[in-house]
Order: sequence, then structure tokens, then C-alpha cells
Amino acid sequence: MHVRQEIGPVFQPDVIQFADALLKTRSGKIMRRILKAIAAGTDIGNVTTLTDPTVVDALLEERKKMNIKVG
Repeated sequence: MHVRQEIGPVFQPDVIQFADALLKTRSGKIMRRILKAIAAGTDIGNVTTLTDPTVVDALLEERKKMNIKVG
């Protein structure tokens, strides 16, 4: 509701998923590709460049618990 009131209803997210850590490569870049794939429920692809690949497992597990239909 905060986003809706402060920025506008068009920017209100459908779902928010919290995480203990972000997906980052060894160079510190956030892996948006993997985050998008998790959100869309598609194949995540290669995760070998991540500093902590276990974050992917945690995000996928939380996503399953949310039981949200994509599309």
C-alpha cells in the first residue's frame, strides 16, 4: 500500500519475496537473469559464477511455498 500511495497504483508489485541474501557474482554484480527466471518459474541456467549458489536453492524453496501462478 505504501508504494501505491507514494508512487502510484501502476507501480504496486503483485508479489514481494524477501531473501536473506542476494545473488551476486564474484565481481559483485547482482544476477538479475536468475532472479527473473525464479520469478517467472523458468529454467535458471548456469549458477557457477555466484559467490554463494545456495541462495538460489533458498529462493526456489520460498517460491514453491508461495504457490503463485505465473502468467
